[in-house]
Amino acid sequence: MKSIPDKNILLFRSCLVSVEYPGVEASTKFVFDKLGVDYAISEKQTCCTGLGHYSDVFDQVDTTAIGARNFKVASDLNRKNLVMMCATCYAINKKSVKLLNTKDDLRNHINTLFDENGLSHLKYEKDDLKPTENIFHVVDILYGKKDEIKKNIKYDLSDYTIATHHGCHYCKVHYEDTIGGVRDPNILDELIEECGCKTIGWYDYKRTTCGTGFRQRYSNPDLSFNATADKMNSIADEDVDILVHLCPNCHIQFDRYQHLIGEREGRKFKAIHLNITQFLALAMGGDLDKVIGAKTHTVPIDSVINELKEVNK
Repeated sequence: MKSIPDKNILLFRSCLVSVEYPGVEASTKFVFDKLGVDYAISEKQTCCTGLGHYSDVFDQVDTTAIGARNFKVASDLNRKNLVMMCATCYAINKKSVKLLNTKDDLRNHINTLFDENGLSHLKYEKDDLKPTENIFHVVDILYGKKDEIKKNIKYDLSDYTIATHHGCHYCKVHYEDTIGGVRDPNILDELIEECGCKTIGWYDYKRTTCGTGFRQRYSNPDLSFNATADKMNSIADEDVDILVHLCPNCHIQFDRYQHLIGEREGRKFKAIHLNITQFLALAMGGDLDKVIGAKTHTVPIDSVINELKEVNK
């Protein structure tokens, strides 16, 4: 398994997290602090291009150049381990590092653009970063510290029926670096078990997309929501209370559109939706509003979790 750092980390901010679910960032910080992870955030970091890239607003040169700039921000802080809260940021930044290291023409072209625009300080040299050694998702860091999780658990969430959804941009795009398997992904399940809980494990459609599909939510909504309905029906058949995931794109697809899909399907779905860091922060005693960010959720968290019981120690 790849080496997982717990220091010299730049926590890469996500546009979707900041705008839609700021509780994911607050929960990540809360959990990292509990687990003793050394991280920093930089106001100089910019968007990875995300949706704009997959909607053809930013081409690969633009996206890779912006990546090179963000990598320089990390290097200047001596925090060359970039950790993403968003699976799309993870996939895009990992690809940008790979391209900058292996495509000499592209790297030279981007460096020339920097030179021509007075930005020579942003130039990227081959192997400044390594895709496997320096680009991570938050779940990787949590996995590296999983033995510390159970020591920090305050509340018992084991009475709830829990399922997991592993984002495509984490599991499938750069599958060679995925922890916990690709065909039957289980990294989230393992992290949840460290809280003293059991997930339902495998279920129909566990491995399928949330339906966002890069830009399909906007360009092909019928196809997008049909895929989401498959997932929603599957977890409803298992009487799931909490669906845990790792990407704000998936979070939006499930939480914001659950009611709409329920109307389309003629079925009332009850599951609430939590990022893995929100789940861990909740179990560790994080405040529902100040840390978890419950008020930003469309499906009310307290529709399922209305009372917390402390673990027996």
